[in-house]
Amino acid sequence: MLVRDFDFALPEEAIAQHAAPRGESRLLVLDAEGDERHRRVRDLPELLRPGDLLVVNDTRVLPARMFGKRQPGGGRVELLLAERHGEREWDALLKPGRRAPPGTIIELSEELAAEVVARGEDGRFRLRFSAAVEPHLERLGHVPLPPYIHRADDAADRERYQTVYAREPGAIAAPTAGLHFDEALLAALDARGVERAAVTLHVGLGTFKPVTAELVHEHRMDAERYSIPETTAAALRRARAERRRVVAVGTTVVRTLESAASAHDGDVPPGAASTRLFIYPGFRFRVVDVLLTNFHLPQSTLLMLVCAFAGRERVLAAYREAVEHGYRFYSYGDAMLATRHPGGG
Repeated sequence: MLVRDFDFALPEEAIAQHAAPRGESRLLVLDAEGDERHRRVRDLPELLRPGDLLVVNDTRVLPARMFGKRQPGGGRVELLLAERHGEREWDALLKPGRRAPPGTIIELSEELAAEVVARGEDGRFRLRFSAAVEPHLERLGHVPLPPYIHRADDAADRERYQTVYAREPGAIAAPTAGLHFDEALLAALDARGVERAAVTLHVGLGTFKPVTAELVHEHRMDAERYSIPETTAAALRRARAERRRVVAVGTTVVRTLESAASAHDGDVPPGAASTRLFIYPGFRFRVVDVLLTNFHLPQSTLLMLVCAFAGRERVLAAYREAVEHGYRFYSYGDAMLATRHPGGG
């Protein structure tokens, strides 16, 4: 299967640069027809069934982008934290990285500096900080908006690029399908009889990693950490035993649940692990029945996952339809609701 089989034409103006109010984004219902196909996210209580189990990702986005001065030289450096190793060491991306050999010091404030201790082949730098970073992030850090949002972060992004149910700090990108929910929509789903449970998957740099291989199966995913609480595992067991639908809010939830199921012969036990699971057409889904997801980049692993779930031709036709109808794409854009399609494709 070729990567170019997942391409589509997207005009630049379709890429959302600002978020709509929570709940107000448009929703393309893949399995509906006519006017019922084009809805709003606030219509979800009508579209889901009493007894459905809605699973969300409660990761919290770190203000992981920081700016400092390189020593020696004093040049400006942009730093994006990627993954913590121990108390004071992190993997990070640096811009410009070519001027930061091992031994370089990056001064971030009077209280915090980082030394470059190594550079990996994947373009990441290992940094050793003078103190724990987390206490300084709220003051020094910026919202790590995706590279296709062509503006600096502002005060509104601090709240908007975070789900209302975010609990566990660790992500450097938001689980964007969850950005559509506000407390009123969650209350309406509760009133509808939709059960809710949470998992945690800390979204990493891999979410922006382009697929450079020509053949799909040659791509390798970066590892991401996830955890499944006992309460969520129990809720999943009950829902599946009672043949109730499992509704995933976003591709991160799909990867979490299907990774656990793949490793445990279809069961989803509680616990923590990491996953490199790459889902593309031909994958056998064991857990998720319905998917709420944003519109993704051409030729991306996220689009391949959605195509595996709902059928490649159906999804790409829906993407063309979304472009024609003026839907907004990517992290701050609109959403799609899809039911698992037998056979994928």
